[in-house]
Amino acid sequence: MSISMHSLSHAHSLHYNHNHNHNRHHLVSPPKPFPVPRFSIRPRKECSPSSLRMQSFPVCSHNSVTKPEPINPTTHLAPSHHLKIAVIGFGNYGQFLAKTLVSQGHTVLAHSRSDHSHAAQKLGVSFFADPHDLCEEHPDVILLCTSVISTEQVLRSFPLQRLKRNTLFVDVFSVKEFAKNLLLEVLPNDFDILCTHPMFGPQSGRQGWAGMYCMFEKVRVGNEESRISRCDKYLDIFAREGCRMVEMSCSEHDSYAAGSQFVTHTVGRVLQMLELESTPINTKGYESLLNLVENTAGDSFDLYYGLFMYNKSALEMLERLDLAFEALRTQLFGSLHEVVRKQLFENGKARRRQRSLRETNGNGSAAGQTSMIHMRSKDVLQPHEYIPQASGSVDASSKLKIAIVGFGNFGQFLAKTIVRQGHTVLAYSRTDYSDVARKMGVSYFSDADDLCEEHPEVVLLCTSILSTEKVLKSLPFQRLKRSTLFVDVLSVKEFPRKLFFQHLPPDFDILCTHPMFGPESGKNGWSGLTFVFDRVRVGYNEARRSRCNRFLDIFAREGCQMVEMSCAEHDWHAAGSQFITHTIGRILEKFGLESTPINTKGYETLLKLVENTAGDSFDLYYGLFMYNANAMEQLERLDFAFESLKKQLIGRLHGVLRKQLFDHEQKLPELPLWKENPVAAKLSQNGAQNGAAHASSSELLKIQN
Repeated sequence: MSISMHSLSHAHSLHYNHNHNHNRHHLVSPPKPFPVPRFSIRPRKECSPSSLRMQSFPVCSHNSVTKPEPINPTTHLAPSHHLKIAVIGFGNYGQFLAKTLVSQGHTVLAHSRSDHSHAAQKLGVSFFADPHDLCEEHPDVILLCTSVISTEQVLRSFPLQRLKRNTLFVDVFSVKEFAKNLLLEVLPNDFDILCTHPMFGPQSGRQGWAGMYCMFEKVRVGNEESRISRCDKYLDIFAREGCRMVEMSCSEHDSYAAGSQFVTHTVGRVLQMLELESTPINTKGYESLLNLVENTAGDSFDLYYGLFMYNKSALEMLERLDLAFEALRTQLFGSLHEVVRKQLFENGKARRRQRSLRETNGNGSAAGQTSMIHMRSKDVLQPHEYIPQASGSVDASSKLKIAIVGFGNFGQFLAKTIVRQGHTVLAYSRTDYSDVARKMGVSYFSDADDLCEEHPEVVLLCTSILSTEKVLKSLPFQRLKRSTLFVDVLSVKEFPRKLFFQHLPPDFDILCTHPMFGPESGKNGWSGLTFVFDRVRVGYNEARRSRCNRFLDIFAREGCQMVEMSCAEHDWHAAGSQFITHTIGRILEKFGLESTPINTKGYETLLKLVENTAGDSFDLYYGLFMYNANAMEQLERLDFAFESLKKQLIGRLHGVLRKQLFDHEQKLPELPLWKENPVAAKLSQNGAQNGAAHASSSELLKIQN
């Protein structure tokens, strides 16, 4: 990456410490620092560290993270359970929470800088333009729904003196240590403090809150029974909706959230910059990325910036993502370099051999080579009619004899369904899979000549992309019927199409296909999954056309969404969907994601994506990159999008620091701090020349030096 992560780290620490150091002496029994977990790839499991516990609400089981059944929110609360709740910040999120608060029978007041009186009226909420008027209503709870960035200003300007002295303050921010420190500093000691984070929003919670996480810490709650009860009644609002209530310290939350929520939003924003669009051949993984973009696109950049700026663990996550992306690029380009190097050496050896043969044999060699090529395509056995003997779910006239070449994981995955439908399946592979084949009812051949002499109607290539050409060249075409149908299932389509035209005799039929699923995504059936095909070359003979359709019917019978498109069109769509999906999955695999006690829906999507892509070999991913002409462009676009997002973060951080420095300059004409902190000084000087909102990567690199 062209932007130095070190300079970003320095500036991030400078700003974070500026905002937090002066608050430390106000902390009451601060928690021990919680180390940022170094994630590792391992099977997903529920996390339940000893420091976490479930609050024992009536609808939640104690000491475990479970999915409680939601209580019907329309059931009216007893008057003793009613709360008067004042929502401060009545924007999108404030209105989202207010809707449920009102439905449960609580009295809701609202105040916001913008006039949301009409929205409040529709929801049954009393709106106050003046915070003094709202405070004089003496709400039991003040619910802060402002943005992280504006919270301190709002809180310091709030007329606290007009509230009851034991009022409960609650925040719902995505970062918790910042909120906790701020509330402890600004609020009088006799006010109660509850820090919470509902791990959902208007988009992810639009179908209800059941099963969603709600984290909380009772930072300061008085010993009186009424104050304890009030806090529990507020938390019960979320428990009644079926939320998973997780009690943990604010520092623990921030370390987990940096590895889940911030990473999720970062990936979502990078993909948003790529302007991903649905294609006719979406995979399940790509659909999940589209949903992720939809969920994060609705959030403001201020929210994302707040996740970065006010969580001291976020910068490490950004650095690790950066390193993971670089590691993946290095692995890709290293493999590419090795292939090119090998080709150069082999081509050199081949040229030397050809020169030696010409010197020894003269022109006879070329004539002999021509005759051999002619023999390969014409020296075939006499064709005969094949009548399948197996019985099954298809008519006898619809059964096929299919030879699977490459009987690894994917070949076995397809064979299972093909056999179940009653087709005769043969198999050949370099590795001995005879035991596996026998259990599946497949005839296994260790010799390709023996397999071809069985005259299969269809040869189904299930080899890896990298080995396909070598395998194809080694097959004894002369032992097959001259009208044999060749089918591939590779993830790229232009490459095998050219290979078939180059190496197959002209009287062989060609069908290029791509089942857009695999053993993991198709383990529960193929219904609704996409199957792409291109009838590249199929003879006009009715029998040959029927054979092609019968093969395609194998997938149609399973409920696949059959999509016919050219190989070139497939590769164009796949580079923007399948290659991007696998790239994100592999970056996150190298990053090292694992489940947390407070997973969001978006983070669950990324965990599932890693699980799906981690099962595929690097050869598959390298094939997607190497044999799709559009893949390099997509990799460059992804790199550019990640770079742009970092620039946006740095630009905002630069503007904030510049403002702080200039404000300080007005108070202190002489600035010895600049001598002690040349980084901050340079940021301020550059900001004066170039503007507060943007900082070029070249300037930041100068600052670092």
